[in-house]
Amino acid sequence: MVSHRSVSGVFRRPRPIKPAPGQESVWDYPRPPKVEARSERVVVRLGGQVIVDTTDSVRVLETSHPPVYYVPLDAFPEGALVPVGGTTFCEFKGKACYFTIIAGGTVVERAGWTYPSPTRGFEALGSRVALYPEHMDSCEVDGERVTFQEGNFYGGWITQQIVGPFKGGPGTAGW
Repeated sequence: MVSHRSVSGVFRRPRPIKPAPGQESVWDYPRPPKVEARSERVVVRLGGQVIVDTTDSVRVLETSHPPVYYVPLDAFPEGALVPVGGTTFCEFKGKACYFTIIAGGTVVERAGWTYPSPTRGFEALGSRVALYPEHMDSCEVDGERVTFQEGNFYGGWITQQIVGPFKGGPGTAGW
């Protein structure tokens, strides 16, 4: 990818990839973000076990970010979600609380999060959990294995349907 720093050292908006038919550009997503109900089959595996298999998801769409999928809390088997201390704050969604995810003898600290009391417009997230796909064995959307958004903060799910460039990697902090 080409650097997004001009000769003067000032960050500039990257050049969006033009989507092919059937694709979406993250640069067409809104800011502030929006929540969108989805019916694709979402399957997540950890520790060699399926921990989520649902067609009841929502995704959050935000400029420059791959979608983040949120699945129902009750889609997880009992004991898979263990609340942990510490929170973060999103200017749009509110206070996030985290989970350690446990399955098949695998324990992944702070690999999921929720907004138990989301702000107005994001109420659908209150009973749902998002997962960092890079910490799972696999995450799939309609049978396609997703790749993850770079960076240690974002939780975007990248499929062949989504084009960037994506925020999160080196040199993207100024976007």
